[in-house]
Amino acid sequence: QVQLIQSGEGSVQAGGSLSLSCTASGGTFSNLGMGWFRRTSRKEREFVAAIDWSGDNTLYEDRVKGRSRISRDNAKKTLYLQVSTLRPEDTAVYYCAATTRTMSVFYNEYEFWGQGTQVTVSS
Repeated sequence: QVQLIQSGEGSVQAGGSLSLSCTASGGTFSNLGMGWFRRTSRKEREFVAAIDWSGDNTLYEDRVKGRSRISRDNAKKTLYLQVSTLRPEDTAVYYCAATTRTMSVFYNEYEFWGQGTQVTVSS
């Protein structure tokens, strides 16, 4: 069983940046595809970014592409997300997730989830 514990900022000014971390315990982190999702006020769970086990391959949702970076440190069993040039519409609860697949953009293909981090972007 994989457990994911998230940490990072909660309130950020528009135009600023955020950094989130997600540390895994249990399982073999280096075998897992990892992703970030967010749940907005519309209650939809949106894909944000994904990374394969090696860290060499990444995917980004169009609205964050170019201003986000997903990365991982397999030695530290930690996943990271950095988002810059934040906008009010980036306000959401952000979740990290792990999949036994290589990686995925579909939330229902992730088996393990972090506890969520509320990020509020104020203008």
